[in-house]
Amino acid sequence: MTSPSAVALSFETEFRALGARKRLVSLAYGALFLLALGLSTWVGEFDPLKLLRSLPRIHEYAVKTMPTLSMATLWHDLNEWFYAPGKWLTLLWETILIAYTATLLGTVGALALCFHAAQNLRRGTVSYWLVRRIFEVARTIPDLVYALIFVFAFGIGPLAGILAIAVHTMGGSGKLFAETVENIDMKPVEGLRATGANWLQMVRYAVLPQVLPNFATFTLWRFEINVRTASVIGFVGAGGIGQELYTAIRMLYYEDISALLLLLVVTVMLIDVGCEKLRHGMIGKEH
Repeated sequence: MTSPSAVALSFETEFRALGARKRLVSLAYGALFLLALGLSTWVGEFDPLKLLRSLPRIHEYAVKTMPTLSMATLWHDLNEWFYAPGKWLTLLWETILIAYTATLLGTVGALALCFHAAQNLRRGTVSYWLVRRIFEVARTIPDLVYALIFVFAFGIGPLAGILAIAVHTMGGSGKLFAETVENIDMKPVEGLRATGANWLQMVRYAVLPQVLPNFATFTLWRFEINVRTASVIGFVGAGGIGQELYTAIRMLYYEDISALLLLLVVTVMLIDVGCEKLRHGMIGKEH
C-alpha cells in the first residue's frame, strides 16, 4: 500500500514537471511571437520616429476637412457644408440598398452551402472539400478586386458592387455558418438519423433550430460591414456614395470629405442600433 507521503511526493513531482513544460511552451510561443513581430516590423518598414514626425500631418489634413462654423451664421454655414443633401442622401440610400441586396444574396449562398462545409455533417466527402475551397476563394480575394472584375464585365454601376460584396459575403458568412454548425449538439441529429430521416430532413429539423439565432446575428453584423464596404468599392465605379467620396478626395474638396464621412458615420451608427434591437427581439432578449 502506497503511503500518503509517497503519494504527495509523486503529486508534487508531477506538478513541478507539468509547470516546467508549461513554462517551456510559453517561452517557445513568446519567442515565436517576438520573431513574427520583428519580421513584420522589418517587412512593413515600421518606424516609430517616422510615425511621430508624421502625426501632425494627419491632424493638419483632418483640420482642413472641417468647415468654418460660427454661431452667428450657423444655419448658413451648415447649408454651405451640406450644399447637396438631396444628391448625397440619394447616393447614401443607393449604398444601403447595395449592401442590403448583397448581404441577402451572399447569405442565401452561404446558407445553401454551409452544411456541406461542416465536418460533423459531411466529413470526408467530395462536397465538403469542394465547398470549403469555394468559401476560401470567395473570401480571400479582396472585394475591391471582385468589384474591378465586375465593373469590367458589367460596366460602372451598382450591379458590380452588389455582385462583388455578395461573393465576399458568401465566403465570409459561409465559414462562420459552417463552424457554427460544427459546434451543435449532435444528439438530435443522431436521433433523427436512427429513425431513417434523410440528410435534408436531418438538417431541417435537427440542425437549423440550433443554429438560426447565431446565423441571424452573423447576418446582421455582416450587413453593417457591407454598408461600409459598399461605400469603399464605389472608388472603382461600383456605385453608391463611394464614387462621390472618391471624387471629393481626388479633387481635394476637403469640406465635402468631412460631410460625406459624417453622413456615413451617422448611417452606420443608426444601422448598428437598429440591428442590435432587431437581434435582441429575435432572441427574445429585452434591454
